[in-house]
Amino acid sequence: MRIKATLEKIPGGMMIIPLFLGALLKTFVPSFINIGSFSTALMTGAFPILAVYFVCVGSTISLQATPYIIKKGGSLFLAKIFSAALVGYLVGKLIPGGMLFGISALAFMAAMNDTNGGLYMALMQQFGTAEDVAAYSLQSIESGPFLTMVTLGVTGLAQFPLIAFIAAILPLVIGMILGNLDEDLRDFLGKAVPVLVPFFAFALGTGLDFNNIIKAGFRGILLGILVVTITGCALFITDKITGGTGVTGLAAASTAGNAVAVPAAIAAIDPAYKAVASAATVQVSTSVIVTAILVPIVTAWWAKRVSKA
Repeated sequence: MRIKATLEKIPGGMMIIPLFLGALLKTFVPSFINIGSFSTALMTGAFPILAVYFVCVGSTISLQATPYIIKKGGSLFLAKIFSAALVGYLVGKLIPGGMLFGISALAFMAAMNDTNGGLYMALMQQFGTAEDVAAYSLQSIESGPFLTMVTLGVTGLAQFPLIAFIAAILPLVIGMILGNLDEDLRDFLGKAVPVLVPFFAFALGTGLDFNNIIKAGFRGILLGILVVTITGCALFITDKITGGTGVTGLAAASTAGNAVAVPAAIAAIDPAYKAVASAATVQVSTSVIVTAILVPIVTAWWAKRVSKA
């Protein structure tokens, strides 16, 4: 059986399918989750697994970058974060109830803050340069809940104590330190990143009701379209301003699979977001799939126009 190959054919499959399997278990056989011992720990231990995951992700972030990589990666990074903060502020502060089309500010920020690195690098290998591929080394800092915490704090949508910021980013920083001190450690820890994804995705899924997934899924499709549209415009303009053709910017207008874990992580720190965390998790997971389909289409279309010009 080619289970792994089949999962990889689905956009974000290693994240989405285990998440849905966990939700099915929670919906139809909830008592099984509390069977006990290691089995229950595996099915409910999303946060310990995520902590290890962020250490491993951090180890892959290199502190060495050429001026072009700093310029390109840094500008795209700032454009993505700024657009997420702006949309989050407008939704959370100016719209009654803090919802736009049933999508919370938390869902918008989580989906917009984090770029699908694998998708971006695959598109840049086809339509960009080696330097454009390497520019993701700066964008990879988006991984995890830290930047969403920052944007929520800056926009006044939440207040986190300093220790909460430190606690959220510490695993990532530890990984960065280890990976940059020892390349062998970077290689060792980096290999664990894709392995941990289905495990924390399944554990997150066991906290979701499948009935809510159906309700939130349609809004997730809209969220994915808005992510491509809003961040795509911001990134396209930024890329053009910094001397690019716009192709690199469009390739970064996606939602990363690990963004699915952000709403739950934020809700664990700020209980005010617990009410919307489950729906946001589903919406962000749907956005992962939608953006993984739309971004290559839009990027290829624009790259073809640029090549003709």
